[in-house]
Amino acid sequence: MFKLKQWLIYLVCSLVIMNTEGLFVNITFVRNAVAKGAVCLDGSPPAYHLDRGSGTGINSWLIQLEGGGWCNNVTNCVSRMHTRLGSSKKMVENLAFSAILSNKKQYNPDFYNWNRVKVRYCDGASFTGDVEAVNPATNLHFRGARVWLAVMQELLAKGMINAENAVLSGCSAGGLASLMHCDSFRALLPMGTKVKCLSDAGFFLNTRDVSGVQYIKTYFEDVVTLHGSAKNLPRSCTSRLTPAMCFFPQYVARQIRTPLFILNAAYDSWQIKNILAPRAADPYGKWQSCQLDIKNCHPSQIKVMQDFRLEFLSAVIGLGRSSSRGMFIDSCYTHCQTETQTSWFWQDSPILNRTTIAKAVGDWVYDRTLFQKIDCPYPCNPTCHHRVFTPLDAPPI
Repeated sequence: MFKLKQWLIYLVCSLVIMNTEGLFVNITFVRNAVAKGAVCLDGSPPAYHLDRGSGTGINSWLIQLEGGGWCNNVTNCVSRMHTRLGSSKKMVENLAFSAILSNKKQYNPDFYNWNRVKVRYCDGASFTGDVEAVNPATNLHFRGARVWLAVMQELLAKGMINAENAVLSGCSAGGLASLMHCDSFRALLPMGTKVKCLSDAGFFLNTRDVSGVQYIKTYFEDVVTLHGSAKNLPRSCTSRLTPAMCFFPQYVARQIRTPLFILNAAYDSWQIKNILAPRAADPYGKWQSCQLDIKNCHPSQIKVMQDFRLEFLSAVIGLGRSSSRGMFIDSCYTHCQTETQTSWFWQDSPILNRTTIAKAVGDWVYDRTLFQKIDCPYPCNPTCHHRVFTPLDAPPI
């Protein structure tokens, strides 16, 4: 009986997923970008998926920048160029649109009929790199900033130039990119366009790991140097700090003039695994079980994570108050919440102040209400969907 019940639950969940991800959108390659040197790591053309808007959303655009980490040295980038994160040759032809990209009002009430775009990520530096030289031994192209501009120019030509509303969003490395390119995105559009930016799980914290080492700072230094990102980072930051520091939102976001919404888990699972307790700082694997499931964490590990949360909140609050900056900081152990239907808008979605993420973002975009809420500490929020990983999930950076 128990196995039958489990099977029925699995069947219902599968049907829900199939229903919410029923829209598959064809890939479009920006082939004329190759002549401009705007290419993926392997030299292949950039790509995106566009589902056209309709009705009241026909002149509104939602751009979602794909995430997927970074590569910080030649070896890692060579490995990456043989995957979808480094080559458009490896990307699927049809991509499922769900959650913030869904075309169904019941799953995406405020953006379902907008022009919705998924920009594929294939450069390894959050669309910031630009190195002219290509080493013939590796054939690596570091051209993320050119890819960004080439895709935006094509979308402008396809109607985005007439946008009444435009939102630049992204998750993880894409969330970082949406923040970095926020003001330059606004500059591409006419003065009359209402432009806003949404960074989902893109607020990576400059902090020390559990061994006391500034691991993520060194990692970002390597990324910025290898990809030649310095000239494409916000000058309001690079005029004051080193380029690597300007890869951290806490030093960049205060100067962003375009309205910005920060959506992040205070216990971001990617950051716990890769910034707070990376493999290099945990040679004996003491954090592995905790990282797979927060319920496995020892009290001493929870204490470290609570301190991480406080440092994270200090960085966010340190941006200063803004009448245009939205904020939804929940206490879930997760990463990226706009791309999963159950976290974005569902019957049991995470809530703050009796508000789902989709409603908080929608209210902010449409100027109905400015949502600025920070959750109480773990484990106080029973609506959280805490991620549970397996040892076979994506390895740490």
